[in-house]
Amino acid sequence: MDDYQKEIADLERQIEQLVEADGDAKTIAELTMQAEILKAIYARATDLLKKGGSDEGLRYGLRIQGYGDWNLDNVYAFVYERSVELEPGPHSAFVGGINKADFAMMLNS
Repeated sequence: MDDYQKEIADLERQIEQLVEADGDAKTIAELTMQAEILKAIYARATDLLKKGGSDEGLRYGLRIQGYGDWNLDNVYAFVYERSVELEPGPHSAFVGGINKADFAMMLNS
C-alpha cells in the first residue's frame, strides 16, 4: 500500500468514525467529497503510470513538463495539478471531469 492509498484509507476511516458517532453531517459530506476526489485522481494517476510503462512519449512528456522521472509520485503530482486546473463546477461534475480528462494527451501537448 502506497502513501496515497493510506491517505485515502485514513480519510475513509475518519468518515466511518464520524458516521458511527453521528458526527456533523456537513463535515461528513465534505470529507466524503474529498475522498471521492482523491480516489479519482489516484485512479487516473495509476492508469497513466501503467500506460507510460510502455510509452516513451509519455515519460518524455512528464520530464519536459518539469515533473522528473516516471514514478508514482511524479505522475500523481502531474495528474493532481492538471485536475485542479479543470473547469470548476459542482462536485459530481468535477469528479466526472477528472475521470474524463485525457491526461496522456496533456503530457504530449
